[in-house]
Amino acid sequence: MKEAIVEARKGLKKGQCPFGSIIVNKKTGRIIGRGHSTVLKDNCAVSHAEINAIKQASKKLKKWDLKGHIIYSTGEPCPMCFSAIHWSNLDEVYFGVDATYAEKLGFREMDLPIKELKKLSKGRIKVKINSNCIEKECICMMKDWKKKKSKTY
Repeated sequence: MKEAIVEARKGLKKGQCPFGSIIVNKKTGRIIGRGHSTVLKDNCAVSHAEINAIKQASKKLKKWDLKGHIIYSTGEPCPMCFSAIHWSNLDEVYFGVDATYAEKLGFREMDLPIKELKKLSKGRIKVKINSNCIEKECICMMKDWKKKKSKTY
């Protein structure tokens, strides 16, 4: 999770929003994908940290199926990102702060927590969800971003 925060801070230095993700192989512990938000740089609404990390991991492994891997994200994945996590067969997701905190920062979050999305799937979504991991450090990083009065999306 600390590496996801490092990745988010890389994005902050480039004027991006405070979100970072990494993908780790469950057996080896090696990081196979990294991503931070590039929505503002790319002018693309889908350039979220999780999507960027999934793209990098898939490219590195030369496959879309990421079974046997875990994603760590500084913020709760949005419904789009959680769908990508599901479709790429990631085993688990760990996140720092929930979407309500991002909404307090000014982001247009959907009031649809990923635990609720999983519940609505009636067992079809198998991803294990772990919330509020290293939450204080994620909040601190996001407060640093907020002080800069940067753009949101």
